[in-house]
Amino acid sequence: MWYKVKELFETGLNISQIRKETGLDRGTIRRYLNMDEQSFHEWIKRPRRLPKKLAQYHTFVRKRLENQPYLSSAQIEDKLKEHFPDLPLVHSKTIYNFVKSIREQYKLPKDTEKAPRDYQKLPETPYGEQAQADFGQGFVQTAAGTRVKVYFFAIVLSRSRQKYIYFQDFPFTTATAIYAHELAFDYFKGIPKQILYDQDRVFMKSENLGDLLLTDGFRAFCASNPFKEVFCRKADPESKGKVENVVKYVKGNFMRGREFKSIGLFQQECEAWLKRTGNGKVHSGTSKVPAKEWAIERKHLLPLTSAPAKPTQAWPEYIVRKDNCVVYKGSYYSLPSGTYKGQGTKVLLEVKGNSLCIYNVAKERVVQHVISTQRGTFVRCEGHKRRISNGMQETERQLLELLKHPRAEDYLLMIKQDKPRYYRDNLKVMLRAATGCHERFIHQTVDMCLDKNIRNGNEFASILEIHRKQDPMFYSYDAAGIVTRTAAYIDQDMTPEISNINFYDSLFN
Repeated sequence: MWYKVKELFETGLNISQIRKETGLDRGTIRRYLNMDEQSFHEWIKRPRRLPKKLAQYHTFVRKRLENQPYLSSAQIEDKLKEHFPDLPLVHSKTIYNFVKSIREQYKLPKDTEKAPRDYQKLPETPYGEQAQADFGQGFVQTAAGTRVKVYFFAIVLSRSRQKYIYFQDFPFTTATAIYAHELAFDYFKGIPKQILYDQDRVFMKSENLGDLLLTDGFRAFCASNPFKEVFCRKADPESKGKVENVVKYVKGNFMRGREFKSIGLFQQECEAWLKRTGNGKVHSGTSKVPAKEWAIERKHLLPLTSAPAKPTQAWPEYIVRKDNCVVYKGSYYSLPSGTYKGQGTKVLLEVKGNSLCIYNVAKERVVQHVISTQRGTFVRCEGHKRRISNGMQETERQLLELLKHPRAEDYLLMIKQDKPRYYRDNLKVMLRAATGCHERFIHQTVDMCLDKNIRNGNEFASILEIHRKQDPMFYSYDAAGIVTRTAAYIDQDMTPEISNINFYDSLFN
């Protein structure tokens, strides 16, 4: 937080404005502003007394950590609440500090199973041999005080440490990542023999046990250029530490405290920063100036194969969720039912003023939403609600034709409102029961169900079954004297569920 306070103060904010931005007390802000970085680190390392409110739980927490050192402070907090209902009301950060102090006092590290990684300094790679590439992102402030998220591609030549950075204001796609490569090659005046990458989704579909499955666009780009692509193992960023340090350097030196005006001007400022600082100052690791080393390394780079060509499709790709919506800046926007075609389904997004236009990969507009000003909201078009299937509508229509009762629609509506999740099942049972039944008995059954408030298809069918046993006119016959029930109905098992006979006696008596 000291860094945040310093950064805001350097941008010109006063103590009151910093307080509104961070929520810190004014006295705390003044104390931070009066400290230099070394004093701040010394201050936070000073031993502090345990919170008096939690002192009585010291033994409980210590024993827990001795037996289960992997427990987090959040889990310790939950166990304290579980075993001590009268636990004082304290902030979670207070419990975190309490647990941390006990770990330090009794030397109880959280991860005791993971062995420390054995590092070894490697010799410098030959000139022109290797480069390392990665992506980064961060927030910058505008003159109006709002924050804008920017994304950047970073690449560094491993020997000379010559760097190139490309910024844009939307997430990288395969096409824009390829364009960033072409700009970097043009900046370096050549191509390295090998480039080291993370397993990013814009480059790779699957590691496939060593038989890498690259995205179509990146595979074609690699095939048309002389460099060899090398991918790190998953969750192993330290294997390309040079570019990881570049990403941190860009965030901490170039982006921090810089005012954002436009993405084009931001890129120009970055290239000027690279010339005077990023590549123009002595590198702390090599004790050499990257720009001067690059003058030697460029002679060993492979020749360029093409000029940078900006992709015509600049709309960013977004993944479609299986519930047919897409997430944009923390809010959810609906898509028509059936848009999701399986894992990896994508759409294209374009921002026009306060509207969000969504296109399919063929660049056909799918829907347009008003952008929500609040995070976590769900913006849905009414036409995107899941439609009732045509099959259920057809079943409902057939049943109404059979019932032919003036209040048939009202009766079905009662069932639908009472049992919306089982409405389809009730329709099917009633349709099977009423098929071929004499109209007079259907009307009597509907009247009785309305009078007795019966809203169940099985009960409806059982009442008709009683009529069948009591009156031979239950079935309708055609001119040849053949019952009109269909063969499909005859083949079905129409044995109703057994109910209490007293229930039906009360209906007919």
